[in-house]
Amino acid sequence: MCGFIGFSRINGIDNQEIARQMCGKIAHRGPDSEGIWQSDNGPVVLGHRRLSIVDLSAAGHQPMLSASGRYVIAYNGEVYNHLQLREMLQTEGVQFQWRGHSDTETLLACIETWGVVKTLQAAVGMFAIALWDEQARQLTLARDRMGEKPLYWGWQGDILLFGSELKALKAHPAFSADISRDALTLLLRHCYIPAPYSVYQGFYKLKPGHYLQLNLDDPVRAKLAVEQSYWSFNQIVTEGLTSPFVGSDAEAADRLEAMLTQSVSGQMLADVPLGAFLSGGVDSSSVVALMQANSQRPVKTFTIGFNESGFDEATCAKEVASHLKTDHTELYVSPQDALGVIPRLPSMYCEPFADSSQIPTFLVSQLAKQHVTVALSGDGGDELFGGYNRHLAAGKVWGPFQKAPLFCRKAAAGVLNAVPPKRWDQLFELAKPLLPKKLHMAIPGEKARKLAEVLALPDGQQFYRRLTSHWHEPESVVLGGTEPKTMLTDPALWPNTDSLEHYMMAMDAQTYMADDILTKVDRAAMATSLETRVPMLDHRLVEFAWQLPLHFKIRQGQGKWLLRQVLYRHVPKELIERPKMGFGIPLDQWLRGPLRDWAEQLLDSRLLDQQGYFKTETIRTMWSQHQSGSHNWQYHLWNILMFQAWLAEQ
Repeated sequence: MCGFIGFSRINGIDNQEIARQMCGKIAHRGPDSEGIWQSDNGPVVLGHRRLSIVDLSAAGHQPMLSASGRYVIAYNGEVYNHLQLREMLQTEGVQFQWRGHSDTETLLACIETWGVVKTLQAAVGMFAIALWDEQARQLTLARDRMGEKPLYWGWQGDILLFGSELKALKAHPAFSADISRDALTLLLRHCYIPAPYSVYQGFYKLKPGHYLQLNLDDPVRAKLAVEQSYWSFNQIVTEGLTSPFVGSDAEAADRLEAMLTQSVSGQMLADVPLGAFLSGGVDSSSVVALMQANSQRPVKTFTIGFNESGFDEATCAKEVASHLKTDHTELYVSPQDALGVIPRLPSMYCEPFADSSQIPTFLVSQLAKQHVTVALSGDGGDELFGGYNRHLAAGKVWGPFQKAPLFCRKAAAGVLNAVPPKRWDQLFELAKPLLPKKLHMAIPGEKARKLAEVLALPDGQQFYRRLTSHWHEPESVVLGGTEPKTMLTDPALWPNTDSLEHYMMAMDAQTYMADDILTKVDRAAMATSLETRVPMLDHRLVEFAWQLPLHFKIRQGQGKWLLRQVLYRHVPKELIERPKMGFGIPLDQWLRGPLRDWAEQLLDSRLLDQQGYFKTETIRTMWSQHQSGSHNWQYHLWNILMFQAWLAEQ
């Protein structure tokens, strides 16, 4: 895991000093070494910060020149099949005098032999790449298929800036971009700013599975270049559903276990200590179980716990770790520990980001970094195998309710809204001893509120959008903001699926997972200089998951059915079967308690009026309602607070 920067060379100034300043802003991504490169007569400057994972020697130093001298690369990520790629080159009769065993050198050799696109399609891994072709006078920017690694880019006049984080781009003297009010509407709706947008006007995130090629000798023409796809998620969905897996349950489980084992074992290759996050849930337990099955020694696992009821998964994780005999480390954190992270969030996330699970994610990363340099995570299982409550709600809630007359649905919504969320929580707590285990749930009041919102919607797509939105009308809150089109609102970008459940899963993978989950994990882990890897997102596993009919994912009202069958081969069912909790914090309570003064300062009426980004009256009303306990506006307020805290650091 590393970080890189780059920009159009400017004559008459010290470009290398500018590059050093930009690299300094992302030193946490690569604390081991720094490299700067500029060609004698070329228009581009590249900088790199290295976190040494594979080939710790100077042979892995970047930016790296190809053997012929034609290409130079700055690269962030890991290509897990790079040794196989070297074998493929040898089979084709291509001979290289390898300087070391880094995947960076492998990428350059493949690009020299096959070209950029074939190399991207052959690579298995996570990556963001900046490649300069001295012969073609062309810069290529590329990003991995699922969006694990970040890559920002944009123009300031005729100067191109690009890199792993926006804070590095801001360090360039030409940077003068304004905050995008349109992007703020997206932040309020989603709690993140989805690709291709960023918080700054004129700056973009390269979309997953895409590359961009620019001739920097001609900035006017370069500005007309458009991103191109080398791997399409929607195409994978279509192909998988068109040619589905037709084997038995046992054959499907065997195939999934083999593919997941292949991915996990490939991602365990490292020249530094390695471990895994373990929550005790299906996804992380599956990854850890297969890691342990393929390891000669106990795998190092890590979890954090909270003492607040409904938010602690450490006990479950400890039971799974004990069964698998891992080398387990747990840490119970106090509210003060978690609150202490909040001042760091604006610098940790280079644009406003408001998924509050960013706090425990940082804390578990910080814990893991004390013992290892690489940690595997279980992210991706929900999106591939139908693990979110909304995936189940498509059949349980939307299916039956859409058959009812509209006036009946509106009446039911009125009943749900008549009881405050806090009261629903109390009622469910009282009724829990009388309810079957499958009806136990976290934050029932919040779920009742969401259910009321969706009852009168016209179609499944609107149902999904409502469930994944925080602010439903952000344009009414952001002054001067117009919500841009995104994948959620542009039907031309929607996947072609056979069910609402599959539609939700395909959309989640390309929006929520890419722009929320993976962003959260990358920034939180990299703030501690920890590399994270996500075995579930091996594109070969993704492609297989989309060949599986829905009944392999959701069966008898339970999600991730097939993944569970694989896990139960390694971990007893009773250690896993429990309500889904997520990785959250008691944010609603904290905003009424220890965070109240901090939030009050950021939401001060005079400050909001002076800044002029939001409609003050709306926010103040919401804040008052939250404090009184009549409503739980924790997520809406957290979106505003994370922007306010980020803005204060600019």
